[in-house]
Amino acid sequence: MAVQCWLDSLKATKKTALIQDGKRKVHYLFSDGKEMAEEYDIKTDELIVRKSRVKNALGAQRQWEIEVGEPGPSISGAQESQLIKENSSNPVFVRKDTKTCFQWRIRNLPYPKEVYSLSVEQTERCCIVRTTNKKYFKKFSIPDLDRSQLPLDSSAFSFAHANNTLIISYQKPKEILLLEQELLRELKKMKATSDGEVDCKTQ
Repeated sequence: MAVQCWLDSLKATKKTALIQDGKRKVHYLFSDGKEMAEEYDIKTDELIVRKSRVKNALGAQRQWEIEVGEPGPSISGAQESQLIKENSSNPVFVRKDTKTCFQWRIRNLPYPKEVYSLSVEQTERCCIVRTTNKKYFKKFSIPDLDRSQLPLDSSAFSFAHANNTLIISYQKPKEILLLEQELLRELKKMKATSDGEVDCKTQ
């Protein structure tokens, strides 16, 4: 089963862990050179950040791609960021999960709740949010379901709107909940230090 394959690959890959600022930070290095980094809240065990990166054709590291969490500050120079700055009123799409749901927040959307519609595109394995006033359109996927080859279930979606923010939730299937519990148990077994010097236990 694909869910078990993904869990086994996470268990087998080289991992290092660090406890810092109330977070458990885990770095994965896969055999194909791909890297993944996660951050969990120590108190709640909630996933705060997940990002990954791969090497390009020349072997250089590409930039991190954020899957869960806020995008980090741009590394471009101060002068450049003053010249090219994203409009602060543009919609901002961020994924922030809870223990039971995948959740996305789209900020700077002032339209009332009844304007939004959510649909699932099974062939492309993606979700589409749009407004009837044609002011906003967004297509996004759920990598967790793709990795585990689980179907997209339109009935698992719900959404709410408050404070100019559209909040989209997707109830995690039981396979994902079990995978996350098992992975967390595995991560907690690792010896993590506050300075990054870690005993990496691989299986």
